[in-house]
Amino acid sequence: MAEASRWHQGGTLKHEPHFRKEVEIRTTLQELLLYFIFLINLCILTFGMVNPHMYYLNKVMSSLFLDTSVPGDERTNFKSIRSITDFWKFMEGPLLEGLYWDSWYNNQKLYNLKNSSRIYYENILLGVPRVRQLKVRNNTCTVYSSFQSLMSECYAKYTSENEDMADFGLKLNTGWKYSTPSIDAPWHWGFVGVYRNGGYIFTLSKSKSETQSKFVNLRLNSWITRATRVIFIDFSLYNANVNLFCIIRLVAEFPASGGILTSWQFYSVKLLRYVSYYDYFIASCEITFCIFLIVFTTQEAKKIKEFKSAYFKSIWNWLELLLLVLCFVAIFFNLYCNIQIFLLLGQLLKNTEKYSDFYFLAYWNIYYNNIIAITIFFAWIKNMFLAIINNTYSEVKADYSLGRRPDFELGKMIKKSYNNALKKLKLKKPQTDENSKDMKSGDLAERARREGFDQNEIQSAEQMKKWKEGLEKKYYSTGTQDDHQPVTQQEFRNLFLYAVELEKELHYISLKLNRVMRKVSGLPY
Repeated sequence: MAEASRWHQGGTLKHEPHFRKEVEIRTTLQELLLYFIFLINLCILTFGMVNPHMYYLNKVMSSLFLDTSVPGDERTNFKSIRSITDFWKFMEGPLLEGLYWDSWYNNQKLYNLKNSSRIYYENILLGVPRVRQLKVRNNTCTVYSSFQSLMSECYAKYTSENEDMADFGLKLNTGWKYSTPSIDAPWHWGFVGVYRNGGYIFTLSKSKSETQSKFVNLRLNSWITRATRVIFIDFSLYNANVNLFCIIRLVAEFPASGGILTSWQFYSVKLLRYVSYYDYFIASCEITFCIFLIVFTTQEAKKIKEFKSAYFKSIWNWLELLLLVLCFVAIFFNLYCNIQIFLLLGQLLKNTEKYSDFYFLAYWNIYYNNIIAITIFFAWIKNMFLAIINNTYSEVKADYSLGRRPDFELGKMIKKSYNNALKKLKLKKPQTDENSKDMKSGDLAERARREGFDQNEIQSAEQMKKWKEGLEKKYYSTGTQDDHQPVTQQEFRNLFLYAVELEKELHYISLKLNRVMRKVSGLPY
């Protein structure tokens, strides 16, 4: 990506100082402009996938399935479920009524249903909903000997090792028989466990009355037992008005401590991505993003080849590599999502009597959005670095190229004037010959310790002195013939740190001068 500074300038021709300064500033602006275009393109990709209707669709669906109370019991809704009785009330009440919309508000039958429910008259229920539970085996924990006479059964928390896979209850269909999990299905991270796919599954019916009969049958035959650890309710909707899929998952966890913990996921995603003209504009931005990525990757490969191991000593180069990796991961997720949508969407929509597992597609789509968000975060950090460091580097480098001592001597001048003022006001004793400027470095260090400076400040000052002497030897030596000398990466770092230290020093001296002036103004004439 755009370099923070041009560490190496090729060529041996001599240039006028002011001309070099203009060239460097022009190059810096070109790099910033290129990177700014990349950022704008990345922002369009990130925010172009966000639709305000996503929020409203999530809000209206969560209100329907989470906040609707059980008839005759205003305190019981999905959020407030705490017992198995409350759970079955929700299943046979708000869930059943929320899934099946087959008539208008005036009780007239909906037209053109084509054997599908229209939630809020606008959202098509895709396939049929699915209810799935996971259980644990008995004796997966140890009961203390004194209590074995009172409790012979013990069900531990859910783990894949403790999971029960044996048939139970009526043993008639998949609701009572274990279904093996799919290999590529994502696991679910809940409050008290991490749950895999599979388990004891039953699907609802297209008919509201048949679904109600299923609920009653499962409740009367104790489908939920002490071994139950989690129940998932999954279904998907499609709104053609805004071209959005809403994938919904309601989760009820049954911890080993007792009670029920509820959670939910509402994912409104745009799986059919290229429909309108605006969608094709986003597609062109995706192509531009890939071109930028190729260019930046080539630049970084050249830098690694040129600087070799020294390249990896800079944290900003590691940031460059992190951005490239994130960009490649984002492209991979995008391609994977589009391929899976192309392969699975038709199959999911073909059979309306089965559960359509759009959760898998929404899961990877959300991951893609997260990767893009992280990428743009680090990209803006890099942009701020470019704007600040390039400005600082251009000023410092221009001062050295012009052959004058860059304002670093100002600190000495201020110190000298400050010391003279203290002497005249008799606030400081004159220096003796032993403390003159030709003192040895060991004596200076010892004096600094006596005056209250700590060891870190002394070492920092000595390091700054070495940096300055090295830079002055290189750039101000009378034997230097070529006034155009490249600044290495380490030298630039030293210059930058030196400038920061000087700024602190000037601020400290300014405070001291202000105190002195206040004392002077208070003296009698």
